[in-house]
Amino acid sequence: MSEPHRLDVRARHLLRTLIAQYLEEGQPVGSRTLARSAGLDVSPATVRNIMADLEELGLIASPHTSAGRVPTVSGLRLFVDSLLELKPLPRGAVIQMQRELPRESSSPRELLGNASSLLSAMTRFVGLVTVPGAADAPLKQIEFVSIESRRVLAILVFADGQVQNRVLNLSQRFDARALELAANYLNEHYAGLRLDDIRIRVLADLRAAGSELNRLLDTAVEVAAETFAPEPESDMLVSGQTNLMSGDDSQQMERLRELFEAFQRKRELLALLEGCARSPGVRLFIGEESGFEPLKGYSLVSAPYGSEGHVLGAIGVIGPTRMAYHSVIPVVQATAKLLTDALRTPE
Repeated sequence: MSEPHRLDVRARHLLRTLIAQYLEEGQPVGSRTLARSAGLDVSPATVRNIMADLEELGLIASPHTSAGRVPTVSGLRLFVDSLLELKPLPRGAVIQMQRELPRESSSPRELLGNASSLLSAMTRFVGLVTVPGAADAPLKQIEFVSIESRRVLAILVFADGQVQNRVLNLSQRFDARALELAANYLNEHYAGLRLDDIRIRVLADLRAAGSELNRLLDTAVEVAAETFAPEPESDMLVSGQTNLMSGDDSQQMERLRELFEAFQRKRELLALLEGCARSPGVRLFIGEESGFEPLKGYSLVSAPYGSEGHVLGAIGVIGPTRMAYHSVIPVVQATAKLLTDALRTPE
């Protein structure tokens, strides 16, 4: 791992200049070109010596086909963390983005799809957004309907208008009256909470309740245990996969094929983004840093979004490691904020 404190001012300036030029042009940078671009009063020989030191630190590397240097993943990480100057998006760009994410007449899923498309359009890379399951919306009401023997239909109505049906397989048969009392009890005590919160509280609360409610609670405990059991309901919307297709390099096409297959499977990328959602602010994985093989050679920039102070998921951009981080990161930040604002429940 690189150690920033080992670089003097001149070395940091040359590294910043080399990486900025590589990100813009995509070509290895030679010492003569770097000496001119950096604007330092030093000879190409001095620049070569500094580049040799940077290479020894693992921050740059020399491709076999060129005398120039390109940044390594460690070099890019150092650049993003301590050498990159980020500026917020111009107000005009933010206003234009806001128009693309209207609050009115859009379902939450449509809004998330718009956010994914917007990220892709603005960065020319792949836009991603995780779609939360119904468990992330507050519960408005629950009803139970006996359908046969020991099977019960649970109807869950959420505050955002979603309705979800779950078929419960119970250990015993409960009559309509018992199910009605159980629903009334759950609605009275837990309406307005999210399923994750209910799951944590309901069983302990019910089992600790007074003995005079034991008969009712026997029913409520069992139907609640089945109804609020965790379900893998999250999804992910992807836009702009073809933006990554350029050139005919066979090695790159093979990496791209693996990444496209990961988009289809979704599971691993979804887990990675859900991990990002649990961390505040922007997360950036460069190349192999994600530990996810199909992302080797690509970077992921992500940020969490939410509603009412509750994190719902993450948005992100996947592009080549040679991306314009100074412009992509502010776009992801701004989109996450606009999406959070758009999802806010009107007063």
